[in-house]
Amino acid sequence: MPKVLVSDTIDQAGIDILQQVAQVDVKVGLPPEELVRIMPEYDALMIRSGTRVTKEMIEAGTQLKIIGRAGVGVDNVDVEAATRQGIVVVNSPEGNTIAAAEHAVAMMLSLARHIPDANASVKSGEWKRNQFIGTEVYKKTLGIIGLGKIGSHVATIAKAMEMKLLAYDPFISRERAEQIGCRLVDLDLLFQEADFITLHVPKTKETAHLINAEVLAKMKPTARIINCARGGVIDEAALAQAIANGQIAGAALDVFENEPLEADSPLRHLGQRIILTPHLGASTAEAQINVSVDVAEQIRDVLLGLPARSAVNIPGLYPDILEKMRPYLELAETLGNLVGQLAGGRVESLNVTLQGELADTQTQPIVVASLKGLLSPALQERVNYVNATLEARERGIRVVETRDGSVRDYSGSLRLTATGSLGEHTVTGALLGESEVRITSVDDFPISVAPSRYMVFTRHRDMPGIIGKIGSLLGSFNVNIASMQVGRKIVRGDAVMVLSIDDPLPEGIVAEILKVPGIRDAYTVRL
Repeated sequence: MPKVLVSDTIDQAGIDILQQVAQVDVKVGLPPEELVRIMPEYDALMIRSGTRVTKEMIEAGTQLKIIGRAGVGVDNVDVEAATRQGIVVVNSPEGNTIAAAEHAVAMMLSLARHIPDANASVKSGEWKRNQFIGTEVYKKTLGIIGLGKIGSHVATIAKAMEMKLLAYDPFISRERAEQIGCRLVDLDLLFQEADFITLHVPKTKETAHLINAEVLAKMKPTARIINCARGGVIDEAALAQAIANGQIAGAALDVFENEPLEADSPLRHLGQRIILTPHLGASTAEAQINVSVDVAEQIRDVLLGLPARSAVNIPGLYPDILEKMRPYLELAETLGNLVGQLAGGRVESLNVTLQGELADTQTQPIVVASLKGLLSPALQERVNYVNATLEARERGIRVVETRDGSVRDYSGSLRLTATGSLGEHTVTGALLGESEVRITSVDDFPISVAPSRYMVFTRHRDMPGIIGKIGSLLGSFNVNIASMQVGRKIVRGDAVMVLSIDDPLPEGIVAEILKVPGIRDAYTVRL
C-alpha cells in the first residue's frame, strides 16, 4: 500500500481522502534532517507553507511520485529538482479564490466605514459617533489592478454594490473585461479616477513597488488602497508618508514586504486611516478545506496512475510521453515567452504551427507549453501546463493550431505568431541535436541564436555602420554583449539584429537605440 507523509497541518477532509488509497503518516514540525532521513519510505508528500522541500529531500525520496502543496504558491518547493526526478508537483490555484476576494471587499468596506476603530472605541467604553463618519462605496469608482480569478470575483461583488469599475490588466482582452463589467484603462487613468484601488497581481520585477511616491501623487486625496495580493507591490514608506500627509485618504493591507510586519514600521502609526491584517486572505475554514481536498484528490489520482489536474511542472503527462516530449516542450515554452514579449502586453491571438517531423506529434502538449511561456511573464507560478489553456481563454486569447509537414529545414521546428499591443510578430525555433534549443527566425528573418536570459531585438535597415553604432552605444552604458547575429533577406533591405547581453538593459537605453539612424524598432526580452 502506498505511503503518504503529511508534514504540515492540513484539514482532516484531505487526510480522509488520502486514506482511501494510502497509509497516511501525519508528522508535523520535523527538522529538515529528519525529513531527509525518512523520505525514502514515502510515495507522496503533502505540505503547506511550513515545510521547505529541498533538493536533498527530493533526491532522498527515491519512491516519491508527487509533492502536493495545499495552497497557491510553490516557492517552498524546489520544483526544478522535482522535475528532474520525474516527481509531479501540484498546488491548489483556485482553492482560496473566494476567500481572498471576500477579504479584499471586507477590507474596503471596513476602511470606508472605520469599522475596526469604531469597534475598539465602543469596547473601551466610548460612544463617539462623530469620530467615525465614513463614506459610501455606492456609485464610487473602484480601480482593479489584475483581472485574474480573484480580481474578477471582486469585480462581480463590487458591480452588485453598483460601483463603477475600472480595470488594468495588460494580459486580458477588452472584450473579456467588458464581460466582467469593467472598463479597461491604462494605469495612469485608473490612478487618477479611482476612489478605491484594489491590487490583485503577483510580485514580479514589473510590479515591485507598482504603488510608489510618483503614483500616489496622481491619486485623489479621497482615494483608498487595498492590497490583499502580495507584499512588495507597494512602497510602504511612500504609502505611509502619503497617508500621514493627507495625500490619500487611507489604505487596508493584508500583505507586507516583510512578514511579520516590523515593529517600527510607520504603517503602524496611522490611526483609523489604515487597516492592517496578518495575511488573512486565505484564512477561512472553507478555504483551508478547499485547498486540502483539492491537493489530496490530486495525490490520490496520481497514486492510482491518473494525471494531476494542477501540476505546476511538466509531469501533467504520463512519464513515457513526457520523456519523449520534454525538449520540445522546453522549445515551445521558450518561443512562447519570446513572442509574447515581442508582441506586447495584451496578446489577442496565438498561432501555433508544428513543422516537419514535429507535425506528426501530439499537438496539445506543445500548444499548452507555448501558452505557458506566453503567460509566464505576467502570471509567474500561477500558470502551469494544466491551466495555461484556461488562463488564455479567460484572457480572450484566440489560439489556432496548424501543421505543416512540408517544411524540412530541420527535423522538426515550431513557428509561433502572436498578435498583441505592439503588433504582430513571428518566431520559429528548432532543436539542434536532441535537446539544444535554437531560435531560427524572427519575423521570417533567418537567424540561429541560442536563447539567453537577457536579449535585445532590433528591426533596422541593412546599412553600413549600424551594428557598430549599437555596439558603441551599449558599451557607453557598460552593457556587455555576449553574442550578436543579424538576419536579412536581401542586401540593404530590412534586417533583424539579435543581441545576447549579460545583464538587463539600464532604463532609457531602448529610447537611445531608437534614435540611431536606420533603427525602426527595438525590444528587450527577458527569458
